[in-house]
Amino acid sequence: MSNETEFLARSPSSPRAPIAGRTAWLRRDLAESDYLVRLSQDCIVELKNCAAELGARPLPTILLTPEEYPMPACRAVMAQVRSTLQCGCGFAIVERIPMDQISPAQAIALYWLLSSMIARPVAQKLDGTMIYDVLDTGLTATPGSGIRRDKTGMELSYHTDNSYNTCPPEYVGLLCIRPARSGGLSRVISLHALHNRVLRQSPTVLDRLYSPYWFDRQREHFEWEPKVLSAPVFQSTEDQVNARISPHQIRGGYVVKGDAMDRDTAASLDLIEETFDDEELTIEFGLTPGMLEYTNNLVIGHSRTAFEDYAEPTRKRWLVRLWLRDRGRQAYTG
Repeated sequence: MSNETEFLARSPSSPRAPIAGRTAWLRRDLAESDYLVRLSQDCIVELKNCAAELGARPLPTILLTPEEYPMPACRAVMAQVRSTLQCGCGFAIVERIPMDQISPAQAIALYWLLSSMIARPVAQKLDGTMIYDVLDTGLTATPGSGIRRDKTGMELSYHTDNSYNTCPPEYVGLLCIRPARSGGLSRVISLHALHNRVLRQSPTVLDRLYSPYWFDRQREHFEWEPKVLSAPVFQSTEDQVNARISPHQIRGGYVVKGDAMDRDTAASLDLIEETFDDEELTIEFGLTPGMLEYTNNLVIGHSRTAFEDYAEPTRKRWLVRLWLRDRGRQAYTG
């Protein structure tokens, strides 16, 4: 059995130095060519042929592996995406799977194969859910409810996915099947640039961000495990500074834990959210059917604006999410 000590992270000291490199970008540093990847015509042909092959010899999507399908042009494109995530600005927009010629199920299968060329898909819930639909269920997300905010139409603040688990994904993928009637724009922020901004404005707050916070675990844990995770927002590794952030889950964590936030903790979250509003640090874009979005979940935060949906169920906003991670086990807990 697990106990609470297994969910307490060490508290590394702040390096008190700015993070350099391509991941610490500001909006003015980036051109569209730094993150936009277009599928070549050869790649489109390969995808259409693959969709026909899957129609003739169907398999459950989660059993598909790219090794079984000869798609050299697609492999070259996804190698470019992986390089952008690892060595470039940390996020990529891919245009686009030809949705007008295939069904949503076929598009999801092709998306699975393309994403598998970046890294291994892993479970997104304790029950082993591998393919996750992002849509408004009409439910309300409150601390301890287990309702994820991505199941609502509300605005999502900048966050990293699964920040409340010991083994978050390395990369997050999104496929747009249908956009909302209005709103629902995607946004990304360099958490390395945010780190540098906080360092410049308030080094003592940065020190706090290197110390643990309580995160609401969204009921994604075994019944004998604690309901909260303790981890810092920034943590130094041998290779880089990794980030995990979700103000909603942090504030919920203190509610679930029953601990009052001290002044330094509350002030650090307030400064983080104020910095989120700095347009110099962010990029916003709309996703249309067939477009793919990928982020390096260890250095890039993502969010979306609130949206208004269509009344008809067949027209409602529908994105499909994959989590990708090569380290650890394929199960949710890694």
